[in-house]
Amino acid sequence: MRPPVDVCVLILSLSAPGVLKAMDNIPALQEPLPILGMGMFVLGLVSLLLLLTVRNQKKVDPLFYVFAGFSFTCMVGLTNALEQDGFISGFMAFYLKMGEPHLRTAYAVMMSYWDGIVHLLLFLTIIHRMFKGKSYRSLGLLWAGSSIGHQIVHIPGVVIGKYGSNIQPAFWRNVPFFLLPFWVASLLFSRPREMPVITADKIIAEQKKGLLSRPVDLLLSLLLLGAMAFSVFRGFVVLDCPLDTCFTYVYQYEPYLKDPVGFPRVTMLVYFFYALPLLTVFTYGLRTPGCSWMLDWTIFFAGAMAQTQWCHIGASLHSRTPFTYRVPADKWWPVITLNVLLVAAPALLALRCCNNPAYFLKPVPEGQTNNEKKKN
Repeated sequence: MRPPVDVCVLILSLSAPGVLKAMDNIPALQEPLPILGMGMFVLGLVSLLLLLTVRNQKKVDPLFYVFAGFSFTCMVGLTNALEQDGFISGFMAFYLKMGEPHLRTAYAVMMSYWDGIVHLLLFLTIIHRMFKGKSYRSLGLLWAGSSIGHQIVHIPGVVIGKYGSNIQPAFWRNVPFFLLPFWVASLLFSRPREMPVITADKIIAEQKKGLLSRPVDLLLSLLLLGAMAFSVFRGFVVLDCPLDTCFTYVYQYEPYLKDPVGFPRVTMLVYFFYALPLLTVFTYGLRTPGCSWMLDWTIFFAGAMAQTQWCHIGASLHSRTPFTYRVPADKWWPVITLNVLLVAAPALLALRCCNNPAYFLKPVPEGQTNNEKKKN
């Protein structure tokens, strides 16, 4: 009896450390160009094995190959994180020297943990639901947001940071991993959203309520405003604003923002130029009924903020970050609390939109029943 497809993908992913171990023992494969070439060959071989895995399936969603292929790279990331933290050894030394030396930084270690645990679990869940005929659209959007958030910090951070002068050919393997999540997101956004029908009376009743009559939405609006203010403030900090408040914050509270690796600076600029406008339109969506786009974009944004904040918070405390750039022990609680709230606000907003979407829907004809499904 053939095992389920998600189990096959997991087994294939678990072979990644073996590939790394073999390359670590073959000197000819430890030069920059051979590392890139071998990486492309292995990904091609993985794609072939995936085709063979589903050859008997009548219809295969093209996104399966993306999710399953990324699952293999997740194990590479987890292997790197475990080796950098001293749990294993003998897998990544050659790659860190001649491939991507920035992967030894605290930010990259936290990024690798997220990739190897959260993303891998998402992929396996999505693939399981895909072949069971169940919807995976929301999980896919969560991953797309997380992956795009990961890459728009990772790639520019390497280029402008202290590792920018030592970029090896293997670094450019990240280009397809940067582009594919955008393609996946565009496909998922274009697919219809399935959700139980809510009666027209309930929708009308919810949309008649003002913000003050919806205490949860009022609280979320205040959290979003706080997140906006914090994003603006830290954007000014990394742009070297001369105000005394900015100077005090970066040197006494969050010196990690000045770490020359480049990742914290890029993260704050991404928040300033991309997260801030989204937070603004989400605040508008909580005040204006019928904004159905909130149901998708809040999930996407929650994924992006969860990934970037996990890496930022973790790296600011990690032992691989030089001591002078870590959060001071006496300022740990205020800094971490503010950073946790920055990731909690989008997550809570996404949960609110998913659990009680009536305010964001357009009125439904009264003839429909609650047992029907509506494509919104």
